Amino acid sequence: MALQLIPLIKVLGPYLTTIATTAIPAFTAKPAETKTDPVQAQQISELQQAVTKNAQSLHTLAEQLQKVIALAEQASKEAERQITTYKLLVIGSTVVSVAAIALAAFSLVN
Repeated sequence: MALQLIPLIKVLGPYLTTIATTAIPAFTAKPAETKTDPVQAQQISELQQAVTKNAQSLHTLAEQLQKVIALAEQASKEAERQITTYKLLVIGSTVVSVAAIALAAFSLVN
């Protein structure tokens, strides 16, 4: 089920950093003349710090998610290679088995 989400995450991954870098300036401090209430100014400052921290965390998360996607792709390629190898082994053993059965039937007839 998680492997089905990889393409979606892969598509959204590069946009997460863009969203984070766009969101930070949107919450910058307003000029001092608009701040009249000191409690409100403190709340705005705390919110700005929280948003900045969240944006940085989101950026870090996006980078880690891209690394996970790259590792998942590498693992899927390795799994595909192993499946191909196993298919060839099954085909080879089937050919040998059919040849052995044919040889046994031929020896029983003679």
